[in-house]
Amino acid sequence: MQHLLVNFIGGAFAIASLLLLSLGLAVIYGMMGVINLAQGEFVMLGAYTVLFTAAHGLTLWLGIVLAPVVVGLIGILVERGIIRFLYGRPLDTMLATWGLSLAFIAGTTLIVGPTTEGVATPFQHLTIGEYSVAVYNIFVIGIAAASFALTWFLFRFTKIGLLARATMQNAEMVAALGVSPPRIYMLTFGFGSALAGLAGAVMAPLTGVVPTLGMAFIAKIFITVTVGSTAIFTGTLAASGIFGAVESIVAFLSTPIYGQVAMLLCALVLLRVAPQGISSLWRRHG
Repeated sequence: MQHLLVNFIGGAFAIASLLLLSLGLAVIYGMMGVINLAQGEFVMLGAYTVLFTAAHGLTLWLGIVLAPVVVGLIGILVERGIIRFLYGRPLDTMLATWGLSLAFIAGTTLIVGPTTEGVATPFQHLTIGEYSVAVYNIFVIGIAAASFALTWFLFRFTKIGLLARATMQNAEMVAALGVSPPRIYMLTFGFGSALAGLAGAVMAPLTGVVPTLGMAFIAKIFITVTVGSTAIFTGTLAASGIFGAVESIVAFLSTPIYGQVAMLLCALVLLRVAPQGISSLWRRHG
């Protein structure tokens, strides 16, 4: 029973971390249709925000609070300076954000260097019989659940969320009602960027911080959001659950490398069965 509980917590952590990392891109790509290849660098900037606060004697918790604010503001600047000129031009958006990704990596490397920096992990370990579990992993599960619930509530039950969903579906009608679609685009992109910054801040104590940090996550993030499709909540949650479970089980039975390979193979199978995304399965039969 103890072994089962420890494995359950490990699987829940894998699912939660993938959900937390993917949620920001689910908003930007799943809702706005913007292919942001710099999303991984937003995660990296969130991690460096935590590292910066720790280096100046401030607490990890302050860094986690500041990271979504800092990265959200950077996201707004990126949307105003680059993305707003490229809506409806997916290839140009890909090229622009790819260049932005390289610029973020190069600029960060020039400023702080290429070495990996560590952030102290708070909390201790929780003893469960003969086993121990990192309490911080449980904290990550809680943060992922809270972020998902907050995002879902924001877009489903608030005026700004209703305006965002309406703008993505019919910007002309929203403009006719006196609402500025460019402002809604800006705020939505900034919110998706802020979620990426939060993910980077939360994951920093577990991964270490390096300018190329985002490259370690961007493939997983895009696979999860692509398979989840435009159902940014149910689709992303389902894809994170499947991929997180598959990766953790295979990694436990073999090695983490095989876990990532199994995740990719699972994604290929799901895209073959449901080319329009996993959410099309229950929409088709619902």
